[in-house]
Amino acid sequence: MALGIFPLISFLLLLPVWADAQTVGNEKVGAFLSADENSDSWVSPSGDFAFGFHQLSNNKNLFLLAIWYNKIPENTLVWYANGDSPAPRGSKLQLADRGFVLNSPQGELLWNSESRSGVVDSGIMDDSGNFKLLGGSSILWESFKDPADTVLPSQILDKGVALSSRQSETNFSKGRFQMVLQSDGDLVLATVNLPSKHVNDPYYKIVTAGDSNSSSPGFQLVFNESGYLFVLRENEERSVLTPTITGSAKDLYYRATLDFDGVFILYSHPKASTGNDTWTSLWSEPENICTSTPVGASSGVCGFNSICSLNSDKRPSCGCPRGYALVDPSNQYGNCKPNFTLSCEEEPGPVEDLYEFEVLTNVGWPLGDYALLEPFTEDQCRQSCLHDCMCAVAISREGDKCWKKRLPLTNGRPVPSHFGAKAFLKVRKGDRPPFSPYFPNQEIKNQETLILALSVLLGMSVFFIFILVTATCLGFYFIYQKRLKLLPKNEVAVETNLRTFTYKELENATNEFKEELGRGSFGIVYKGTLPTSYVSQVAVKRLNTVVHDHAEKEFKTEVHVIGQTHHRNLVRLLGFCDDGDNRLLVYEYLSN
Repeated sequence: MALGIFPLISFLLLLPVWADAQTVGNEKVGAFLSADENSDSWVSPSGDFAFGFHQLSNNKNLFLLAIWYNKIPENTLVWYANGDSPAPRGSKLQLADRGFVLNSPQGELLWNSESRSGVVDSGIMDDSGNFKLLGGSSILWESFKDPADTVLPSQILDKGVALSSRQSETNFSKGRFQMVLQSDGDLVLATVNLPSKHVNDPYYKIVTAGDSNSSSPGFQLVFNESGYLFVLRENEERSVLTPTITGSAKDLYYRATLDFDGVFILYSHPKASTGNDTWTSLWSEPENICTSTPVGASSGVCGFNSICSLNSDKRPSCGCPRGYALVDPSNQYGNCKPNFTLSCEEEPGPVEDLYEFEVLTNVGWPLGDYALLEPFTEDQCRQSCLHDCMCAVAISREGDKCWKKRLPLTNGRPVPSHFGAKAFLKVRKGDRPPFSPYFPNQEIKNQETLILALSVLLGMSVFFIFILVTATCLGFYFIYQKRLKLLPKNEVAVETNLRTFTYKELENATNEFKEELGRGSFGIVYKGTLPTSYVSQVAVKRLNTVVHDHAEKEFKTEVHVIGQTHHRNLVRLLGFCDDGDNRLLVYEYLSN
């Protein structure tokens, strides 16, 4: 009897301690939080998680109502409520008897928890990362049943409960990717045609509805405390997603996130963080999202007219081809627009002078074809697109097939090399971007940092340009002064705009005065070639050596007078040589 009473007494002694631990972080009806950088947060008993307002990195006046990992420096978000309508500074979250109510400073309703029937009396942030609203002994609402883009260990998703990606790393609006356990029991990843809710065919699927065990389809997605993800079937069997986990849940944080680029990733992070630790990817699906996305009535992984490529970490990268630019420069994964207009209106000149092709190998845009031409060579394919005002790109494949496509281009992706695909993308001539946009891997910088950097660069540029211009002017001045000093004292400048040649230049041009064209009273005429001149063939008249002072007058008269006369082989005076005692005249040469 004593042995039976002892455990009961021990349990009763421990009960207050357990109950007291569970009250840590409890908030009663009437509690509230305000949206500002100094706002309080409601922390779980262990301190691992916190609930409150998270300030957006790209707009310090907007806040998300969120749950985050509280003990790691980056405070990674695992849940957020108002991604589509961030709360302005000064907004207020009230814990009311009907649940959470988030209002703007002007009283506008931004979000509420939509708790099921019942009266809320308290809320608690627990150590699993789940915030619960309680009414007596009942859970009236919980963040685990209203997820954003992440699931945590001990979280279960029932049929129809979806994860939705955010739009970008810093934009928490609902994105284009969704993960859901369908009513038939299949777990799928699919794109969504925003702003509607239309879901396209899945690009990843765990099949439970149509397999050999179809009598027991999946009914829950489970992420257990050990870090395993699996679909639980109705007969208690499991369809496992993740591989064997080697780390202990006591030492590691786990999360599984549908990232903004559509890849579903299982991450781990050391609990004893040194400050330099980051989240490590343990598993991800799909293997290649660029090629696994079904073609259909959507842009694909990337935006319209974009091209998807896969990084080494199995994450996609999107880029605009040459001649195209992002519609929204801050969204690398968005749509691309042409920097020119493809029009069937009359163009100001031949199409060969207006357009050229950017040639891309092993790249394609499935669908969008309006013509298949075969047999057609690559050159025929290119020429057909060039002279077709509706053609934006022509794909030459399999040796003799040509597909012509119109805008917008969809599902841009790599294609297997054995197809021998070559894409001829029509672009406007002269449209050269300042950087290569094909498969860029650039991060969008903070605008304030960018403006500061540009200001510094602009100031430095103005300073260096001033120094450069000053140095150039001084250089030309000193060179001019030096050349003046080197001129022979007896040299008399001829007042003319004609080109001045050196004697050596004309000696080389006439091959040492070999080919004689004729003789005159003043000298001999030779045929020559000036390879760097726009007039290549010249006639060079070498005047008799000047030995008397009056010869200078005769030479200047020759320049001005002969320049106005016409000879059957002398058309136009181009220049002269006044080098030492050498006097030569250079004319345009014209054969009979």
